[in-house]
Amino acid sequence: MAATALGGAKVIGAPSDVEGDIAAAMLAGTRLHLLLEHLPDHDPDEWEQLARDILSNEEGGLPDDETLAELLTEAADVVGAPELGEVFDLPADAVVLREVSLVGELPDFGVITGAVDRLIVTPARVLAVDFKSNREVPEGPAATPLGILRQLAAYRAALRQIYPDRAVAVAVLWTKARRMEVIGDDLLDQSLVGVDQRLFGS
Repeated sequence: MAATALGGAKVIGAPSDVEGDIAAAMLAGTRLHLLLEHLPDHDPDEWEQLARDILSNEEGGLPDDETLAELLTEAADVVGAPELGEVFDLPADAVVLREVSLVGELPDFGVITGAVDRLIVTPARVLAVDFKSNREVPEGPAATPLGILRQLAAYRAALRQIYPDRAVAVAVLWTKARRMEVIGDDLLDQSLVGVDQRLFGS
């Protein structure tokens, strides 16, 4: 089953009850995620044309010039944030994989699937980074919505099976706050308490 279907909230507070607001926020988040996946490994002078090429073939099509400019500004602010060098300013021995599909066994539950926005592989460590563009950002890892924690716990399980010889870390990058938080193992383990095993079938 999909890691995103393990249950639990994925946002802080009550979601908007205006359907248009929800759709617009989801589209903006999808677009920003795509830009953050592809633009950092190119010269900034190429970003605008790359963004047009990427977004023209995706959900919602190519945005108007004003919206595109806002997206590029936000992407540049995230990529250029000094606190996010671990994600975007990488050593020469790092291998970066984007929108990586995962399949693995979640202990005590069953097979899970998912996709990691950015996977950074070094000889000693694997770091999976999930981009989140939520409007409200938690104050710290312990306040991360349960559904996100469970999703990351599933990614951790799959990556440990794929990379048994490396340390595995999973993190959330909150784009609004320009902040990445690596989620500790204890918190991830606790998040799986209460997952409904019936979701996995017999």
